[in-house]
Amino acid sequence: MTEIVPILIGDRWVVPDCDAFTPVHRPATGQIIARTPHCGTAQVEVAVQAAKAAFPSWSRTPAPERARVLFRYRELLESHFEELAQIICRENGKTLDEARGDVRRGVEVVELACGVGQLLKGEVLPELATGIDGMATREPVGICAGITPFNFPAMVPMWMYPLAIACGNCFLLKPSEKVPYTANRLAELFLEAGLPAGVLNVVHGSREVVEALCLHPEIAALSFVGSSPVARRVYELAGQTGKRCQAAGGAKNTLLVMPDAVDSGLLGEAAAADSTLKAVLQSAFGCAGQRCMAGSLLLGIADACDDLRDQIAQYDANMYAHSLVHQS
Repeated sequence: MTEIVPILIGDRWVVPDCDAFTPVHRPATGQIIARTPHCGTAQVEVAVQAAKAAFPSWSRTPAPERARVLFRYRELLESHFEELAQIICRENGKTLDEARGDVRRGVEVVELACGVGQLLKGEVLPELATGIDGMATREPVGICAGITPFNFPAMVPMWMYPLAIACGNCFLLKPSEKVPYTANRLAELFLEAGLPAGVLNVVHGSREVVEALCLHPEIAALSFVGSSPVARRVYELAGQTGKRCQAAGGAKNTLLVMPDAVDSGLLGEAAAADSTLKAVLQSAFGCAGQRCMAGSLLLGIADACDDLRDQIAQYDANMYAHSLVHQS
C-alpha cells in the first residue's frame, strides 16, 4: 500500500485519521507514489491551536532574530536545491530546468523576507496638527493561511509563508493535494533552520479543509492561488469572518504579434531560433501551459498571421512530452 502523506502540527509530523484520500501520481510514469489525506475541520482546529500557542512568543521575537532564522533557512534551501527540484519533477512532472526555476523564484522571496527589518518600518509625520505627531506602526495580524495550486509547488507557497512569518505571524499552509511532498520538504527545512514549533503548520486535503480555513474565526488573513471559480468561492467564504483575503484566479493571456516581428523566410531550426517565435512557444508551452501567465490566444496582425501559423505548426509537430531525466 502506498504511503499516506503526513501533516505538520507544531513540530510533529502525524498521519491524520481520514477516510478520503487523493492519489499522488508521478506524471512521467502514471505511477501512484502516495496518498494525500483529506483533512477537515478537526485537523484545521488542531493546527490553529498550535499556531495560536506559538504566536505570542514569535510575534514578540525581535526582528533581527526572526531574520537569522530566515537566513539559515535560505542557506538550507540552497544546499538542498537539487533535491527540491527533483521532488517537483517527480510529483509535478516539470522538466528539471523548469523545476529549478520554480525553486529559485521561491528562494528569492525568502531572500526578500530576510530583510524584515526594512519591511517592518513604520511612518512618522511630525506636527500633523499643533502639538500632534502622526505615527503608523506595523504589527503582525496573527494566524495566516495559504492555499496553493499544483503548478508551482515551491514558488507559490513561498510567495506566502516566508513573508508572513518574517513579520511575526504564524502560518497554516494547505498545498495542492496533487503535490504534497514539495511543501512538506520546505517545511522540514524551515524547522531545521530553527523555526519554533507551531509557527508553520501544514495540512493537506481538498474542499473540506479549504472551507475550514476560510471560515475559522481565529485565522486573520488568507491567501489563495488557483482557478477563478474557486478564487471567487474562497473570497466569499473568507469575507464571512472578516478575514483579509487575496484570491488570485486564472487568466486568459493574449499574445499580439505585429508583421515586422516575424521573418517570413524562416522555417525549421532557423524559425525556432527566432526571438519572436521562441517567445510565443515558450509562453504557450512552457510548464506544459500549466501557468497563469501562459499565452493561450495568439493574434497575428496582417502577414504575421500566416507566417506564424506555418512556423508554429512545423515546430509543434516535433514537440513531445518527456520525463525529468532530460535536462530541458
